[in-house]
Amino acid sequence: MSYENFKELGISESVLKELEKKGFEEPTEIQKKVIPVLLQSDSDIIGQAQTGTGKTAAFGIPLIEKIRKNVKSVQALILVPTRELAIQVAEEINSFKGKKKFQIIPIYGGQSITEQLKRLDKGAEIIVGTPGRVFDHIKRKTLDLTTVDYVVLDEADEMLNMGFIDDVEEILSHTNPERRTLLFSATMPERIKNISKKYMKDSVQISAKSKQLTVDLTDQIYFEVKASDKFESLCRIIDIQSDFYGLIFCRTKVSVDEVANKLLDRGYEAEGIHGDLSQVQRERILEKFKKRRINILVATDVAARGLDVMNLTHVINYSLPQDPESYVHRIGRTGRAGNKGVAITFISSSEYRKLMHISSKTKTDIRREKIPGIKDIINIKKLKIKSDLNNLINNGEHEPYIKTALQMIEENDPVNVMAALLKYLLEDDLNEKKYRDVAILSESKEESGLKGNTRLFVSFGKKEGLNARKLLKLVKNECKIPGENITGIMVKDTFSFFTVPFKDAEKILKAFNKSKGNKPFIQKAEKGIRSGKNKKK
Repeated sequence: MSYENFKELGISESVLKELEKKGFEEPTEIQKKVIPVLLQSDSDIIGQAQTGTGKTAAFGIPLIEKIRKNVKSVQALILVPTRELAIQVAEEINSFKGKKKFQIIPIYGGQSITEQLKRLDKGAEIIVGTPGRVFDHIKRKTLDLTTVDYVVLDEADEMLNMGFIDDVEEILSHTNPERRTLLFSATMPERIKNISKKYMKDSVQISAKSKQLTVDLTDQIYFEVKASDKFESLCRIIDIQSDFYGLIFCRTKVSVDEVANKLLDRGYEAEGIHGDLSQVQRERILEKFKKRRINILVATDVAARGLDVMNLTHVINYSLPQDPESYVHRIGRTGRAGNKGVAITFISSSEYRKLMHISSKTKTDIRREKIPGIKDIINIKKLKIKSDLNNLINNGEHEPYIKTALQMIEENDPVNVMAALLKYLLEDDLNEKKYRDVAILSESKEESGLKGNTRLFVSFGKKEGLNARKLLKLVKNECKIPGENITGIMVKDTFSFFTVPFKDAEKILKAFNKSKGNKPFIQKAEKGIRSGKNKKK
C-alpha cells in the first residue's frame, strides 16, 4: 500500500500538528515503510537507510505515540555513534512531541556526568546516548534498562567502524529481553548481520534510497557574527549588492516578524511570511515578491515551501538550518535556470562544527568571508548612482529636466549644483552614520576554542598490518598534513588513535570518510575511549 501523507500512516492529530509546524508535508520513503510497521505490528525492524533519508522521524514519531503515560521509567533507548548525533536526534524527537508530558535526555561523553546524573534522577522515558557513556551509566547502576520496550541502534555500521560494537552488545544484554529492537544501518557488514540474528526476532527488512545532497550553481558563503551584530550584518549584505532580490530564512515566526519589521524601519522593501498568516495573506505577499514590488522576503521553512521564484540573487540563512536536508532545500531556491546565485549563512562560534557537518554531508565547500566594511558599501552605492545616472542620460530620460538644470547652472557652479542634488536626494543612503559598527572576528579569534587538538579514532590496527610509521605516512600522503602535526599515535590490535590540530582534523575526516576500498574509517574519538583503555581487547 502506498501512503501519500502522514495522516494515512496512522499518526495522532497532536503529532500531525507538530509535523505541520515543522513543515513536514509528505513522508519520505523510509517513513512510509517504517512508521506503519512500528505502529501496527510487534515486529523488529532492520532498516537499510543512510543519513538524509528521514529515518530519525521514521522511528522517533512512533516512539512518541507508543510512550505509556504515568510510567516513570526508561521506555526507549536510542544508541548513536557520536555526541553530535545524540544531541541532534534528541532535539528532533523532542520537536515532535508537542504537549505530551515525557522527557527525552541525550547522554554522551564529554558532557558532565554529574549533570547527567541529576537529569536521570528526575526520570526520563527516552534516552539517546553514545555506547561508551550509556555503558558507563550501566556500570554505575545509574541507568536501568530492564524496563525498555524499544531499543534503536542508529547508524550501526558507524558504531562498528568506531569500535563500539562490543559495548553495544553488552548494553543489549542489560535490556528487557521482551523489547522490540530497531536497527538502522547504511551498509550491512557481517558483524551487523550477526547482531541482528542474535538480538532480534521476527524482524522485517526495510530499505530506502538516499537523495544526493548537492547544489551546484550556488556560491556558498558563511559569516561568523555575534548575535547582536546579525541584523546590522544583514543590512550590509543587502546594501553591497546592487540589485538584491532575496529570501531570508529564520527559524521561528517571532524572528520573521522581528527581522521583517526592522528591515521596514530601515527603509527596505521587505515583508515576512509564516504559518500564523492566513492563506490569503501569504498569497498576497508572495505575489508582491514574485512581481518584485518587494525585493526581500523573510520566511520560516514552513511558509516558504512550494515557493517557486526564479532569478533570486540571494538566499540568506539568518539562522542556521537544523540539518543538511533543510540547508539544501533552502539554498536550492537560488542558482536556478542556469543562473548562479549566492547562499549566505550567519553562524555563531558555537555553530561552526554544525556548519562543517552540513558542508561534509552536502559535499560542498562553504567558504568564510568578512562582513563588508562601511566605506566599501558607500563606494559601491556611489558607483551605482553614477551608473544609474549614465543610463538615464543614454536613454534620454533626463530631457524633461534640462530646462530646470540650465536655470540652476546659470545661478551656481555646476559641480556645486550636482553635489547639492546628491545630498538632497541621497543623503540618507550615503550617510556612513546609518551603519553601526560590527565586531570584526579575526581568523584567529574565530578559531580560538576550535584550535587545540582533536583525538581521532582509526578503525584499523595491528591485525590489518598497521603500525605507527604506516599510519603517519598514510595520513600525511592522503591529506598533505605535516608529520609534526600528527602526535600521540597509539596502535592497538583492531583500532588506533592519533592527535592533530583541530583544522587538520576537519581535513582528515573529510578525506577518509569519503574514501573507499581498503582505507580505514576515521572518526572523532569519544572522550571515554580516547586513551584506548576502555576498549576490549
